[in-house]
Amino acid sequence: MDFWHVLPVALALVLIIEGVLPFLSPAAWREMLQTVGRLDDRVIRKIGLGSMLAGLLLLYWVN
Repeated sequence: MDFWHVLPVALALVLIIEGVLPFLSPAAWREMLQTVGRLDDRVIRKIGLGSMLAGLLLLYWVN
């Protein structure tokens, strides 16, 4: 598969997955955003790093 075909497919899947919670439960999504807004920057960075590492591990496992 060509990279330029896979990239938009991957981005589309991210958008679909990211849209599930606000679609199913907007109140819980709003509350989660307020909670994240109160977190320290270091905590948010650690969550982002953990998410990226989990994604890399998943890619390694799939391939």
